[in-house]
Amino acid sequence: MAIYSDPTSRTPGQYARETVRRLRMRTLVALGLLAVSTALLGRTFGLRDVRFLAAEVALLVSMFVISRYVLPLVERRDRGALAEEQVGALLDTLPPSRWHVLHDATLGRGNVDHIVVGPPGVFTIETKSHPGPVRVGRIHGATLAQAHAQSKAIGWVVGFEAEPLIVFSRAWVDRPGARRKGVRVLPARMLLGYVERCPARLSAHEVEQAYALLAQGLMAQRGRVRPLERWRVLR
Repeated sequence: MAIYSDPTSRTPGQYARETVRRLRMRTLVALGLLAVSTALLGRTFGLRDVRFLAAEVALLVSMFVISRYVLPLVERRDRGALAEEQVGALLDTLPPSRWHVLHDATLGRGNVDHIVVGPPGVFTIETKSHPGPVRVGRIHGATLAQAHAQSKAIGWVVGFEAEPLIVFSRAWVDRPGARRKGVRVLPARMLLGYVERCPARLSAHEVEQAYALLAQGLMAQRGRVRPLERWRVLR
């Protein structure tokens, strides 16, 4: 079962992509069942029977609800998954001899899109697919609180403070690299340059130790409970 799979080998946006697939499949199954039921009622009782007409109305209402609410939700989730995949692909180019990158990590209070461990320390990254433009001074407080909660959870595991980052995969950011309430905001194009330029704080041994602690924490969490609902703001 997926609950016991290696959490350190998850791919970028795995949870979001799985959610998109589930939503699409459930939508198709629901429409298919309604369509088949409607056809059977019409064939059994006739096209003028009240049961067939009621089924037709239910099918039309379902189609409206899906087009009005479900499809936009699927589109937002799909954009979120794509954003995580794009940022994850960038992070995976960091030299593995010096850096460790974890994707879609769960420690019991939601998913952290990416965790980066390297000589400068540990970074938690919350990826946003919002198209922008983004003004750092107007980023919603809930988004900042989400980033802080993620860094606090990871910092508790490794034993020192993790730096929270919010990364916009495609938005124009008015003050790239600026911090708001302790959270640094970056466009994806500046992410690698930022983490690589940060001064070294950890030795190679300490980097491996921090990564081992994270892997141990993720494995313990994965074995205990099912992943909880993700934090999602501004998707």
